[in-house]
Amino acid sequence: MDDLRVNDGLPRPTASRPLLGLTVLVVEDSRFACDAVRLLCIRSGARIRRADCLKSARRHLEVYRPSVIIVDMGLPDGSGADLLAELKDAKPRVSVILATSGDPFAAECAIAAGADGFLEKPINSVGLFQQTILSHLPPERRPRVPRSVPDERIKPDPIAYRDDIAHAVEVLGEEQTGQTLDYVSRFLSGVAHSAGDAPLADAADRLFQARVSGVPVSKALTQVSGLLHDRLEEKIAI
Repeated sequence: MDDLRVNDGLPRPTASRPLLGLTVLVVEDSRFACDAVRLLCIRSGARIRRADCLKSARRHLEVYRPSVIIVDMGLPDGSGADLLAELKDAKPRVSVILATSGDPFAAECAIAAGADGFLEKPINSVGLFQQTILSHLPPERRPRVPRSVPDERIKPDPIAYRDDIAHAVEVLGEEQTGQTLDYVSRFLSGVAHSAGDAPLADAADRLFQARVSGVPVSKALTQVSGLLHDRLEEKIAI
């Protein structure tokens, strides 16, 4: 199925909903980050689909061709750069290919791999989200009326953050290989930074640095594990 039909009766973008008629596929393992994109899509008029890993994304792309794809650079089954390279050379090509990461230094790698643009986490600005997508769309898919750039910022569901914490605890409860620790530390660093949870973000960064430096990780891992369990025990106001 092709979501990029232009003259088939699909709703046209408007000044207030400039992404109306588009479908965004977000390839993201964080529920918190995905909820942010969901809210941005709702605010902008776009539909959203989600894949939580490379395998799921490739399976989705065998059936659907989204208008926009946003690929997280760090996924549980590999690097988002691999998918970006595949998308760059695919025929037909997805109109807008974007990458995202909490690491601003990942932008250069993403562009080199084939991304049209880069969204640094946290992704919470409605105006920036809309403008990044619109700047890479074909002219016929852009609003034909003047529009103001909204300064609104969205707030993802805190329960989605708790789900991410639970996911990290589950992964650490399995075999703690070097690959697992690398994934969890990067995952938690990005999620915690996006959620404004500085203590957990710093602890996750220390765990990753310990892995990179080749020093014992037991102290850093204990700190991360303790913070994770503290977060799960905290009550979230609904």
